[in-house]
Amino acid sequence: METYVLTITIIFIIVTAFIGAFVRGRHRDKCLKAFANYIITLEDMSGKCIWGKLRIETTGLELAYAEKHADADGHVEATFILYKGEFANMRALVRFHDDLTEKGRAQRQKDLKRTWHPGMLRRLRRKAANVFKTVRDSVMEVVNLLLSQAKKHSVAGGVLGAQDKYVSQIKQELIGAAGTSYEPLLERHIGHVVVLEMIKDDKVIEYPGVLKDYTAEFIEIMDVNYRPDDSQPIRKADLVVPRRCGIVRHLGE
Repeated sequence: METYVLTITIIFIIVTAFIGAFVRGRHRDKCLKAFANYIITLEDMSGKCIWGKLRIETTGLELAYAEKHADADGHVEATFILYKGEFANMRALVRFHDDLTEKGRAQRQKDLKRTWHPGMLRRLRRKAANVFKTVRDSVMEVVNLLLSQAKKHSVAGGVLGAQDKYVSQIKQELIGAAGTSYEPLLERHIGHVVVLEMIKDDKVIEYPGVLKDYTAEFIEIMDVNYRPDDSQPIRKADLVVPRRCGIVRHLGE
């Protein structure tokens, strides 16, 4: 029996490792991905802004500067890296329209058109994804129930009890693979003008714009009049805002 449990444990470890590597290697937040390869301004919670071409990885993001420069200590820097664990310090990713290249403007306009007038295939894909997200939690409840029942049997219970850690890890990896949370209140307003309330320096500021997309962590808004602070001019921009900093409060017009 001990040999059998050990063998199953080893198999669980291997399966968990493969699933984790596959999911982590593929999953990138789709709101962040929408800004990948564009010139982006990263605004942090202190109001500091960093400018560069955005690259997204599963572990964070990187901004490549247009030119290398020396910091106050004389160190030459070419990029800025923000790790996923530091996303709490992010207030917004800003894509100013006047920073875009001709190619970037054309791609952005194409994305906006798809948001305003999504094609049949795009609508079907989104509906299918939302159905999956809706039933996902129910499926996990059924899985948990079946595992609980199985643990009541002597042989299966001993094996599954020894694998609790790995079973939980696999479930978390699979749940994380979905990457988004279905939000009916937001879903119906995709492609419409909404009003985003954003918290800045203990003040709530409203930004009307087109709701393009959302995930569990971020909201993407297009065609916003934006400036990081009052000392700068208002410029047309698209935003990706962490949901802890901004919420969609109103449907606009």
